[in-house]
Amino acid sequence: MGGGIIGLSLALELRKSGLSVLVVDRSEPGREASSAAAGMLACCDPHLPRPLYRLATESFRLYPEFVHEIEDESGMRVDLRGPGTIVLGENGGPPPIGPARNLDADELAKLEPHLSMHTDAQLWEERSVDPRALAAAAVKAAKHRGVDIASGSAVVEIEIQSGRAAGVRTAKTSYAGGTVTNCAGAWAGQVRPLNFPTRPVKGQMLSVATNDRNLLRHVVRSPEVYLVPRGDGRILIGATVEDAGFDKRTDPDTIQRLHQAAANLVPELGEARILEDWAGLRPGTPDDMPLLGGTTVPGYFVAAGHFRDGILLAPVTAKIMSAVITGVPHGFELNVFSPDRFVRAA
Repeated sequence: MGGGIIGLSLALELRKSGLSVLVVDRSEPGREASSAAAGMLACCDPHLPRPLYRLATESFRLYPEFVHEIEDESGMRVDLRGPGTIVLGENGGPPPIGPARNLDADELAKLEPHLSMHTDAQLWEERSVDPRALAAAAVKAAKHRGVDIASGSAVVEIEIQSGRAAGVRTAKTSYAGGTVTNCAGAWAGQVRPLNFPTRPVKGQMLSVATNDRNLLRHVVRSPEVYLVPRGDGRILIGATVEDAGFDKRTDPDTIQRLHQAAANLVPELGEARILEDWAGLRPGTPDDMPLLGGTTVPGYFVAAGHFRDGILLAPVTAKIMSAVITGVPHGFELNVFSPDRFVRAA
């Protein structure tokens, strides 16, 4: 249940194992947090929780093949980009997890001549992807691979027979299944009978269009704002981190503040036309780490709560959870991500 990039990726992986798969989504697959994300594959981010390091680096390694398969089966382009990420103003912070090199002012000016801050920086070996294109292609690939999709009604309860999960119930109907996996993101905790402490973490952002399609080549991150160029010339500007419940409205003052912060880095962006603004709901947990694994109900699994790293962690999550569900080895230690860790703590 849940048709974001986590649920879709897992559905595709389970089909490789020969399972029949039904995705049940509360709205339209790929339309919530997955399509609202910026798409930075931030495997080098020093603020990533340490237990996620191995998952992040492995998922980053899997990404080119992951995208190739989805593009091949969907016939759509996903826009995976790899020039790297330029990080400004964070040299005094913790070192990046992955490969990085220091840039002096001259090197930075050569790499990104439109930046107004020609100071020392770092170049991190990261990629970015267009999440909207990825989610749309994943939906099409899933249908091509024979995944069934039921949209427009949220799962409210896991049906249990003889002590194990036997399907799900929505407000409209029920669906039977040999196993159930909760990939419902920020809504994962709203499904009976188990209560997972997932919560929505709002992020507002905007996209702009410029006359120069090559204004930026790299993702640029500063303490105030990040800029993510797309292959079609758009530049995404983000993002806030807010505890605002399930409110997805944008605030004009906040959007203007983000736009101004971007213009402080790249003056041409001050005159750039705003194409749209939006807010997404990241699926947070109390320790900012995902829920991965089985539950106290046999046949009921969870892959949710990826917070800001759902796009990055989709390939490795699909590999691991497919192995967990089908009972084959996967080589990862998942105890720290166990869905019942908060129950044990309580």
